[in-house]
Amino acid sequence: MESGIIEVEVGASDAGQRFDVFVARAAGLSRRRAMDLIAEGRVRVGRRAPKKGERTEAGQKVAVELPAPDAPVPQPEMPLCVLHADDDVLALDKPAGMNMHPLRPGERGTLANAVLARFPEVAGASPEPRCPGLVHRLDRETSGVVLWARRRAAFDVLRAQFTAKTVEKRYLALADGFVEGSGELSIPLAHDPADARRMVAAPYPAEALELGARPATTRYRVIGHEGGATLLEVTIPTGVMHQIRAHLAFTGHPVLGDALYGGRTIEGLSRHFLHAICVGFDHPATRARTTVSSPLPADLAAVLARLGIRAPVEAAT
Repeated sequence: MESGIIEVEVGASDAGQRFDVFVARAAGLSRRRAMDLIAEGRVRVGRRAPKKGERTEAGQKVAVELPAPDAPVPQPEMPLCVLHADDDVLALDKPAGMNMHPLRPGERGTLANAVLARFPEVAGASPEPRCPGLVHRLDRETSGVVLWARRRAAFDVLRAQFTAKTVEKRYLALADGFVEGSGELSIPLAHDPADARRMVAAPYPAEALELGARPATTRYRVIGHEGGATLLEVTIPTGVMHQIRAHLAFTGHPVLGDALYGGRTIEGLSRHFLHAICVGFDHPATRARTTVSSPLPADLAAVLARLGIRAPVEAAT
């Protein structure tokens, strides 16, 4: 992505699109990057910035400011836990408290900084310099498995699988209160108009349209209850920002330790209890179904032990 300003007019066939969708296609960006540019005020419609959820109208003149590429600075001194590595794919164990990639030029201490130092070939594996080769993301305080591509062909195949919802993403979440059995939540999620850090559920079609909500599906099953908490195994075929956290909060059972979504604090837990335990995908080269798991970190295992909840065997440390 080169820096500069591009200007484009909304044609009749593009009218009615969300601005992030339109900008992504017009500027050759991912939708997430387009959303970031809109949030940063780098997209203008005439003299104003588009509102959240606003849709395009034919004839509008749209200007998009593309900042200079901000590739991470390689940091070989940073530790990196590799769960799986081959010529095409890396599966890494992301610790809690670490960003996936720099959010500002020159930022250090992110997972991308460590990956680029040890596997420099990822720099050419994806179109966005700030997150080279990164296939999907985890929140800063969420730990667990994350996938990286080492080649552009592998990146394209893996991203296509995420789009087709054939990637299995399985998590362990400790929810507040007593949750029964198993279930599925298919409720669109949108950015909270009152707090840009949060997502909100939009269960009504008119509300979802107004807020520009994205479809989101969260499936869960109960593993155990103790101490006013329920351990859930969660799978998400979709990948909306804060999806599990926002959906569980909507049901009245927020993730414990998740202050942003109303989760109460619990002894021995300094972050929210959410761990990406497993990712399953079709290998981009062999097409063989590949599953990579991450053991439960010590801080989360200690919380379960204190409560008397037994974690699944595959999550054992």
